[in-house]
Amino acid sequence: MSITEIAIKRPTLVVVIFAVLTILGIASYMQLNYELIPKLNFPALSVVTSYPGASANEVESTVTKKLEDALSSLENVKSMQSTSQEGLSSISIELESNADANLAVQEAQRKINAIIATLPTGTKSPSINKFSSDEMPVLKLGVTAKMDPVKLYLLTENQIKSQLSKINGVGQVSLIGGTEREIKININKGKLESYKISTNQVYQAITNSNLEMPAGKIENNNKQYTIRLLGKINSLDELRNITVIRTVTGSIVKLSDVAEIADGTAEQTNLNRINGENSIGLLIQKQSDANTVDVCKMVKEQLKLLESQYDEYQLKFDVASDNSVYTLASANAVMEDLGLAVLFVAFVMFIFLHSIRNSIIVLISIPASIISVFIAMYIFNFSLNMLTLMALSLLIGILVDDSIVVLENIYRHMEMGKDKRKAALDGRNEIGFTAVAITMVDIVVFLPLSLVFGMIGNMLREFSLVIVFATLMSLFVSFTITPLLASRFGRIKEHTNKSFIGKFSLWIETLFNKLVENYERILRWCLGNRKKVYLAVTILILISFSLVGMGLIGTSFMNDGDQGEFVVKLEGEPQNTVYQTTQLTQEVESILLQKPEVIKVFSNIGYSSSDFGSGSGVKNKSEITVNLVSKEDRSISIEKFAAQIKKEVQEIPGLKVTATPTTMMGNGDDAPIQVLLRGPDLARLFEVGDSVITIINEIPGTNDVKLSIEKSKPELQVKLNREKMEQLGLNVQQVGNTLNMAFAGNSDLQYSDGADDYNINIQFDQSNKNNIDDVGSVKFLNNSGELIELKNFATITQSLGPNKLERYNRISSLTVKCSVFGRPVGTVGNEIKSAINDKIHAHEVSIEYKGQMERQAEAFSSLFLALAAALLFVYLVMVALYNSYYYPFIVFFSIPLAVIGALFALALSGESLTIFSIIGLIMLIGLVCKNAILLVDFANKLREEGNTLVEALIESGKKRLRPILMTTLSMIFGMFPIAMATGASAESKNGLAWVIIGGLTSSLFLTLIIVPAVYLTMERLKDRFKIFFFRKAKNVISE
Repeated sequence: MSITEIAIKRPTLVVVIFAVLTILGIASYMQLNYELIPKLNFPALSVVTSYPGASANEVESTVTKKLEDALSSLENVKSMQSTSQEGLSSISIELESNADANLAVQEAQRKINAIIATLPTGTKSPSINKFSSDEMPVLKLGVTAKMDPVKLYLLTENQIKSQLSKINGVGQVSLIGGTEREIKININKGKLESYKISTNQVYQAITNSNLEMPAGKIENNNKQYTIRLLGKINSLDELRNITVIRTVTGSIVKLSDVAEIADGTAEQTNLNRINGENSIGLLIQKQSDANTVDVCKMVKEQLKLLESQYDEYQLKFDVASDNSVYTLASANAVMEDLGLAVLFVAFVMFIFLHSIRNSIIVLISIPASIISVFIAMYIFNFSLNMLTLMALSLLIGILVDDSIVVLENIYRHMEMGKDKRKAALDGRNEIGFTAVAITMVDIVVFLPLSLVFGMIGNMLREFSLVIVFATLMSLFVSFTITPLLASRFGRIKEHTNKSFIGKFSLWIETLFNKLVENYERILRWCLGNRKKVYLAVTILILISFSLVGMGLIGTSFMNDGDQGEFVVKLEGEPQNTVYQTTQLTQEVESILLQKPEVIKVFSNIGYSSSDFGSGSGVKNKSEITVNLVSKEDRSISIEKFAAQIKKEVQEIPGLKVTATPTTMMGNGDDAPIQVLLRGPDLARLFEVGDSVITIINEIPGTNDVKLSIEKSKPELQVKLNREKMEQLGLNVQQVGNTLNMAFAGNSDLQYSDGADDYNINIQFDQSNKNNIDDVGSVKFLNNSGELIELKNFATITQSLGPNKLERYNRISSLTVKCSVFGRPVGTVGNEIKSAINDKIHAHEVSIEYKGQMERQAEAFSSLFLALAAALLFVYLVMVALYNSYYYPFIVFFSIPLAVIGALFALALSGESLTIFSIIGLIMLIGLVCKNAILLVDFANKLREEGNTLVEALIESGKKRLRPILMTTLSMIFGMFPIAMATGASAESKNGLAWVIIGGLTSSLFLTLIIVPAVYLTMERLKDRFKIFFFRKAKNVISE
């Protein structure tokens, strides 16, 4: 007994099965997480090491290179990129797609531990992290209150941060800015010299007087007591009275004799501002398995409670960026598209089936299939993101295909006079092979996408598998629910002119009959003039492909949606202080806040998300996150608005600026086009880099062209005379530690007031470090008690050093970065690549292309490989189903017919060839092959019944015209809401929808003609070959 026979004879069993699936599907849906995009956890590591006070050159030579050498032996390393800047080393390691990032972290830790002793004194322990899209903040907010800034910082650090961290799903809460209490010990250099004391002696005296440690244990009367020494300093007076040294005369030199001790605030290396007001910035990250929407909702609820709890201080949390808003907007937009698609498909069903009842039978396959898909999504830990929801909206036309084909055939049998149950069983059994074939074609088209590696694989795996799950479910529905409902509720209704629906249905049938007559006439002519038809189609194919070559269709990695947010990155002169950077940032804020489109301005000063770390080396940089009103409430796109702001801000002297919209990947992209130069000579890299900048500036659409390294940071270089230094009884470590403490400060020690711990910062008084001569006059105490000035054994020179140094795969590198405006990134990138290849001939410098160009090349390569695999799998499936290597080739001729319309649609709609439009091309393979399968399969059946070849092809076209029109128009009309969408993330989906609309439209008209013509041509060729080989065999026998 077949599954359809069971469904017809035991309907309660089918009802129970689908009731259970519906309940489980709804329960699974309630458990799914909302995300903007799937998790991007491709294998990559970062190793960040702090070396305070060291120049970029010193960091590279003493830290970065040693770490690179150790990490280079890691398995599955694809590339290694490092940046060395003042006080900081950062190494990014990209692993092969099949590598295990967790194991790589463990192995990297072991290799670093093996060489950590060779790193210079003062180097902090390297921090190793693996890449995850969850590291990006889901919420950015500013904290303000009517209270002392130091108390606000303590409240935020100790109370607010801890309460937010306890929220279920919150991963990390980071603070930016704020005024932190610090105990300052400002050493007077003159007094040190008068007492013949070194800065190291001061540091050691404080360390020895500020200890708390276990001191053993004793036993008394069968009780054990732990001895603990409480030697922590509890007051500033105790700190002032610390004995630094006792002189030979017995007098005591206290700390207050050589330094000023003050209860002050730490130097602010970064600040935060919200809408022009000083604040403390909070960046909130979620845990990897947490729901973005739920986390943001719970955090905002907790913020309201905190505001009411500290209402007396007018505590306020101003949310500057909330990922859940765009995530929900994207999800809601897709749901609207899905709803409209269902309505359009329902209209198409009614047009062809002339019955609300019959239309409902088909439409039931949509919820029956989709709800069950949520079970699979929950089992495989998928999320409700833009791609999975887009997959569901694309499925509307696909899900009704099987039911349309089955129901249409059931009604054909009912028209033969069979009763409903007999017609349902016979109709489904007759068409079952075809239904399986078209379903298997859809499945094997999308399976290769789920097997793609790398970032594109991360993005598309959930998308493709959702379609596979739903398509399989739709086949099950068409074999059970559809024949079951048809056997109970289906009927042939004779329409009359007595009702509107009857008149409308008769009018549609009249039009359809005329269409069939015209189609038969056209098909007969085409079958008799096949050469002319082939020539015309060949010309159309060549014209469509020339659209790409002529530049009418651009290329890009993806079209990012208008999220209403962009990031302005500012960079002042290299010698600028945080105070100067703040003044420049305030000027930009005033420009932004005057714009009616701007609703939030969130500034981080002394901070840049493109730099590792937020303190050292970025005092001259700031980053402003700007939120605009929704795009429905403004007349300008985010891209154009950002460009206008950049143009205005550029007029501020001494300021470099970039303004880039926030993308689906997170912050505003640093630069979509990056030209990487590698070579042993950095000076030569700068020469070639300048030439590349000149070339890029000549390409239309390029802006913000710049080098990643600038040799403009002023520095004082202290070159030691080692021989003289050793003669004087000094060593490099002693000199380095003293200079670092004197001019950078040392905050390793802690002061406790009983409730909290604060840093003790030891450094020279500001009056002792105002000019260059102060460096050379620093004195060092040798073992003989002599004070020796630095200039006696060192040469101090002024120079301009690089702000940072870069290496790629352990070779010095330099990157030329470029933004693009008004043109597709891929098109501009190809023009840049072509121009560089023509004009740059530097054999000692290798050139590679990174950024979106690299991602696009990898993605397109993977997708075209998936397309080739899809073609192969479709062919193999049809070979297995037809038991023939021959008929699948006839079906394949429908594919280039779809490409014609797809490329014309992209050109006419102004869309680019992106990863999503390529996915549309891959989808077309399955969609158009299904129509060809319907034609070929029915033609084969008619020939088996004794029809001539030509009559079988014509009759096949006439009989299958209705289901082909229904399935194709259902898909086309189902795509229109997506193609015309303007809501959140619509830009990413429009191109895909237009590809499918254009491809199906051209395929609808051409497949009905070309496939029968190719069938006839190949059958005639086969007959000729048979005659030829028969004659050859006959001649051989006669001889």
